[in-house]
Amino acid sequence: MAILPTITTFGQNNNPIQYPKTPKGTVVDQYFDTVVNDPYRWLEDDRSTETAAWVKAQNEVTYGYLSQIPFREALKNRMEKLWNYEKIGAPSIEGKFTYYSKNNGLQNQSVVYRKDASGIEEVFLDPNTFSKDGTTSLGGMDFSKDGSIVAYAISEGGSDWRKVIIMDALSKKVIEDTLVDVKFSGISWLGNKGFYYSSYEKPKGSELSAKTDQHKLYFHKLGTAQKKDRIIFGEDQKRRYVGGYVTEDDNFLVITAANSTYGNELYVKDLRKANSPIVTLVDNFNSDNTILDNQGSKLFIVTDWKAPNKRVVAVDIKNPTQENWNDFIPETQDVLFPSTGGGCIFANYMKDAVSVVQQYDYNGKKMREIQLPGLGTAGGFGGKINDKTLYYSFTNYTTPGTIFSFEPKSGKSAVYAKPKVDFNSDDYESKQVFYSSKDGTQIPMIITYKKGLKQNGQNPTMLYGYGGFNVSLTPSFSIANAVWMENGGVFAVPNLRGGGEYGKKWHDAGTKMHKQNVFDDFIAAAEYLIDQQYTSPNFLAVRGGSNGGLLVGATMTQRPDLMKVALPAVGVMDMLRYHTFTAGAGWAYDYGTAQDSKEMFEYIKGYSPVHNVKAGTHYPATMVTTGDHDDRVVPAHSFKFAAELQEKQAGSNPTLIRIDVKAGHGAGKSVAATIQENVDIQAFTLYNMGITQLQKEDN
Repeated sequence: MAILPTITTFGQNNNPIQYPKTPKGTVVDQYFDTVVNDPYRWLEDDRSTETAAWVKAQNEVTYGYLSQIPFREALKNRMEKLWNYEKIGAPSIEGKFTYYSKNNGLQNQSVVYRKDASGIEEVFLDPNTFSKDGTTSLGGMDFSKDGSIVAYAISEGGSDWRKVIIMDALSKKVIEDTLVDVKFSGISWLGNKGFYYSSYEKPKGSELSAKTDQHKLYFHKLGTAQKKDRIIFGEDQKRRYVGGYVTEDDNFLVITAANSTYGNELYVKDLRKANSPIVTLVDNFNSDNTILDNQGSKLFIVTDWKAPNKRVVAVDIKNPTQENWNDFIPETQDVLFPSTGGGCIFANYMKDAVSVVQQYDYNGKKMREIQLPGLGTAGGFGGKINDKTLYYSFTNYTTPGTIFSFEPKSGKSAVYAKPKVDFNSDDYESKQVFYSSKDGTQIPMIITYKKGLKQNGQNPTMLYGYGGFNVSLTPSFSIANAVWMENGGVFAVPNLRGGGEYGKKWHDAGTKMHKQNVFDDFIAAAEYLIDQQYTSPNFLAVRGGSNGGLLVGATMTQRPDLMKVALPAVGVMDMLRYHTFTAGAGWAYDYGTAQDSKEMFEYIKGYSPVHNVKAGTHYPATMVTTGDHDDRVVPAHSFKFAAELQEKQAGSNPTLIRIDVKAGHGAGKSVAATIQENVDIQAFTLYNMGITQLQKEDN
């Protein structure tokens, strides 16, 4: 298929944009009694020379457009300067060493350091040496029980497929052949004998887009070849997601198994007894269940079974099924996210999207409420049972992430690592509001901006959302958002239905035949910001990634009049075919599929972004972003949506697609690539709002 630059539209200042013409095929699918054309099906072939040529041609147009934005370089200079500060991760003790991550500011990947008892620091693992261009990242790391051996995973080009490398932690020498083709997996050691991990059979066809459907849990015995790894679970039971981890005392292997992103079976195997059977605790997919910890034969389980906001229950391994579960930390009106460390259980509650943390002992007695530095997001409070000091992080939209040490016995907190950022938090403020959605449901939203903001309808505003998969958007600091607000921007985050902010009922209210609630919540957030004159349609941008990319795609096709700029990233755009790629079928709990029923097909087609771009419509200025190695949400979703927009856009607003090469869904992306992506998004947004000069520049 030849790709020729023949479609012309005009950007700001009437500069003509010639888009590559995307040839149309003749593929047709039938769903029940409805025929659906899929003219851009050929773009699903990520291995074809035609797709590669299309990607190259689109990027030439996009980067040509971005290069003529006058303040793009100044924006990059400021972003780099603000980003350039030392970032330190929370430490952990493994064997004789204390390990932690550190980035000196602009390193593409954070480096793992360690200190011995004398305090001498050395580099343990530097992911910046994995590849010249910073596109290979560290994807996880776990030490053997005595800290003498480490297994770490690497991701190449942002792919979900990983390699696992086994290294002597003392000498830092690789001691075995690399494990390959590992996906959606943790690493969990059993003593020093070996470790458990999960993966799929390598798919036929493209490893980036072919369906992966049967996950298996393996045990890798140290000193043996990967082909001899024993299958522990998943050979006779076909499950889409299988995980396994060992309790801290090495007594039990915990196995979770699921077919969708919500609801899992739960199993336990007693590792103290040779050839012990796998014992079933939960035999259905009606609830989320994980084992938090154990004391001897007593298991502590986190569950939303009969508790939509989650609770901790206790049960003896001898009679572990659900009818024998007893409340240990009962359900409350707030959603629970517990952790353990230092011989205590920490109940991290989410109250209107901000953290409240309470400390319990193993008798279920509440010891104290942790005094946090303010309203925001606290994470951490995890560690080994005998740790005398734990660590937690605290952040919000105006406070860079700070790490605190915490003594479980006394309850004392102290600053461990506070970043030195060229950003004065005191100049900014966040305000939480509640607004009414279309059906009257009250939706919380946090709006952040520079103090003294005039509500005159002329403030560039970024409305960011997600609304799915039980994911909660809680306050956190972002350098990119700081730069946006320095330039007079407003940053607004509503907690939409479909998320996890108010438990399972909130999540379910944004799934399947209720998915439109999510889009209505987002639209109502935009209308609130306009009504209150934070902004107006000419100064409003909507942004979201993955499921949030679907959110933006659905919103801009339903209400193109509402915003000036749309920024869908790595979005699920073809809702009729999402389940045919990689692990997409596992998303059916949230979405349903076009095969479920005629009613479900019609509902999904009614909002699927690819199928709702209408010729003759004036769409907002749009920059779709994706990665050519995205094997979570394959880039064909974005390719098809961009092709539809470029063909059918009636107005003069640009409809571009920016495709990162050797990049995936987002995890592990290099600092340089992350900065450039954020620069391009903000430059595109401000330029299309008519902004000609930044308020904050660094020369």
